[in-house]
Amino acid sequence: MNHLQPAMTSLLSPAETAAALPWRALVAGIARLLADKTAQVPARLVQPLPGGGSLFVMPALDSRVAITKLITFTPANAGTGRPAIQGDVVVFDTATGERRLVLDGPTVTARRTAAVSALAAQWLATDRAGPLLVVGAGVQGRAHMEAFAEVLGVREVHIASRSEASAQALARHARESGLTAHVTGDADAALAHCPLAVTCTPASQIVLGAFPREDGFVSAVGAFNPTMAELSPRLCRHFAELGSVVVDTADAVHEAGDLIQAGLQVTEFATLADVVCGRITAPQGQVLFKSCGWAGWDLAAARVALDSIGRAL
Repeated sequence: MNHLQPAMTSLLSPAETAAALPWRALVAGIARLLADKTAQVPARLVQPLPGGGSLFVMPALDSRVAITKLITFTPANAGTGRPAIQGDVVVFDTATGERRLVLDGPTVTARRTAAVSALAAQWLATDRAGPLLVVGAGVQGRAHMEAFAEVLGVREVHIASRSEASAQALARHARESGLTAHVTGDADAALAHCPLAVTCTPASQIVLGAFPREDGFVSAVGAFNPTMAELSPRLCRHFAELGSVVVDTADAVHEAGDLIQAGLQVTEFATLADVVCGRITAPQGQVLFKSCGWAGWDLAAARVALDSIGRAL
């Protein structure tokens, strides 16, 4: 493949970034990234900031593209009107060193995280049609709902959130998108009706503790360090003992707070690449997919965005 041709850097707005990352293309791009032996993903730097926030520096590269995601995560922004995640993904041509794209960091984070969950559900969920339980009605909750509807064909969603207003707003968006939506005050009870579930919260407290259905698939994305957790230790141990646990990458051994706090040996669990690349047979039945985030997903998104923009030129 030829190296990138545009001579000028494109600075994409949030809306333009989203348009360059259509759900199906993004899911397919992430699957391709997992099989790309030229991809390199160094460990990310997470620098604590005064006030409880964090600065993330996340590089990755392949044979033609190098990226760095620079974002801040500021939990204290909740309820202030300021986003919790802010920053950019900067994309370079590896051959020339030229900067080619600057993508909106929060948009990339939301869409690639939801696309990874959708890819995991394609491979790991027994019942892919739903209904879907979404716990957390923020940016990630909305992205997961949209991705599961577009990629898996989910038509019904149950929404649980600490904020009634946020839950109702997401339900309205779901109905405007042609979905059937229900707001619930009890995520554990709703789990009995939903073979698919995603937890997309700030992971400041346990939000799901009930055991899943026999065909239950849960994607937990909110906790990305050892001190954070969305799922109860009892639920995590249930999946490990009676079902299956799959992690997004091997880096989860240091980051999967839900599993670490449950006393589980994270190194024993298969990764999404193990499944997608055929190194193991996809597990059946009750499956927990634990996602912590990885710059490889951002690299996959950058490649999809470059291709999308190239086709539009």
